[in-house]
Amino acid sequence: MAASRRRKGVVVDGMNQLVPSKKVQSDIASGQPEAMIGVFGSSLYADRVKVYPRAVSGHFRTIKWAVLIACLAIYYITPWLRWDRGPNAPDQALLLDMVGRRGYFFWIEIWPQEVYYITGLLILGAIALFLATALFGRVWCGYACPQTVWTDLFMLVERWIEGDRNARMRLDQKPMSFDKLWRKIAKHCAWLLIAAATGGAWIMYFQDAPTVTREIFTGEASGGTYFFFGLFTATTYTLAGWAREQVCTYMCPWPRIQSAMLDEHTLNVTYQAWRGEKRGKHKAGESWEGRGDCVDCRACVNVCPTGIDIRDGWQMECIGCGLCIDACDEIMSKVGRPQRLIDFVSLANLDRRAKKQPSILKLVRTRTMIYATLLVVVAAIMIAALTLRHSFELNVLHDRSPLYVTLSDGSLRNGYTVKVLNKTREPAFLKLVVDGLPGAEMFLAGTAEEAASSLNLPVDADTVAEFRLFLKASRNSLKAGVTPIDLRLINADGRVVAQYRAQFNGPN
Repeated sequence: MAASRRRKGVVVDGMNQLVPSKKVQSDIASGQPEAMIGVFGSSLYADRVKVYPRAVSGHFRTIKWAVLIACLAIYYITPWLRWDRGPNAPDQALLLDMVGRRGYFFWIEIWPQEVYYITGLLILGAIALFLATALFGRVWCGYACPQTVWTDLFMLVERWIEGDRNARMRLDQKPMSFDKLWRKIAKHCAWLLIAAATGGAWIMYFQDAPTVTREIFTGEASGGTYFFFGLFTATTYTLAGWAREQVCTYMCPWPRIQSAMLDEHTLNVTYQAWRGEKRGKHKAGESWEGRGDCVDCRACVNVCPTGIDIRDGWQMECIGCGLCIDACDEIMSKVGRPQRLIDFVSLANLDRRAKKQPSILKLVRTRTMIYATLLVVVAAIMIAALTLRHSFELNVLHDRSPLYVTLSDGSLRNGYTVKVLNKTREPAFLKLVVDGLPGAEMFLAGTAEEAASSLNLPVDADTVAEFRLFLKASRNSLKAGVTPIDLRLINADGRVVAQYRAQFNGPN
């Protein structure tokens, strides 16, 4: 191999390829990427090219407006829905009460000990997203993702104030004037109002909506409330107003993960190159022989919220919104060609269409069946768990030290911490009994009651009651050093409402 030659920080190796010199490589490794400037004539980092999406109307744009309205209505209205749970209970239908350590979902009340229900909901959401992606590509990203919904709303306000694509581009290129200044100020003020409503609505999911709204406007809210209100206002304003497509391209991990859920039968926004190529300008009256239907008008690019050219094939930046389909259909109608040059189509059907074969919609396949089965199984488990959940729970913790105490009469005593959860809205009087330890007696610390074979435990409504329990048994009743026992709670009707397997310790 020929010897290397140096040229202003560049080494031309024996394969006649330009590579950075060792010094430049060392500078880059030490955190100085600007060392590449002057080596190849430009920086390693490119400035953002601002995207100016054009307004478009059509089938998919109508669906996006409908989903946007539905999502915003659910988000802003839900905290104001009421649900009667009885006295001394919050009446907000959907509330995550961090102070009271409860989660309220209409008729369901989730305790901290039942956090697995939240885990189940997250698993359900993830599997549903996998299934939707396997069937329809990035339909979540294009229609229901919060980033998409609020960005669409911000862009709508921007068009109302600054005009459509061409008007906004001209406005940004103009020098500062009164017209430009008032439009920019009005736009950002509107964005801030929407962001503030978004941040305020988020706070309402964690505090009573009417109460926290009044406190925010009267200055009576806590510092934490104002902090999170400002945090979500700032993030909404920044992500939906300024970052926009940068969030989808660089911040969100889903574009890099979703390819694992796709296959040749997944429906995706796709340019049908077999029909569109060879592309080029077309004048009225010219023949369409020997060329494709694409007139290279770039309408699909101009309406894309991420600024990509769908004609380059499937791309990570594509959010699958379908606006390019509406834009292309509009142009095809004007030039007298069939619509859906760009379409929601799978790779398998794209090949079939190129061969003039009928398309086949294959929704049921191994991948989707697995996702659907998992979705049904997890949903069934969640429903069963909610249906079979108990109104009372018993938790018993044995003392660590000492494991047991020998009393003056030769009997043994064990100490326990007993917690009783009453999930009902009524106070309860429960009887605690022990099984598996013949002749055992129990009593509570701090009470004047004598030891007995059972105890009455008063438990207030919707609370956790804690008791200090001592259990006494004779040595003759023990068959081993550790004896398993069952502690049971019995209600007034004589029914066992909760039980716990514990142990009674003695000498080996």
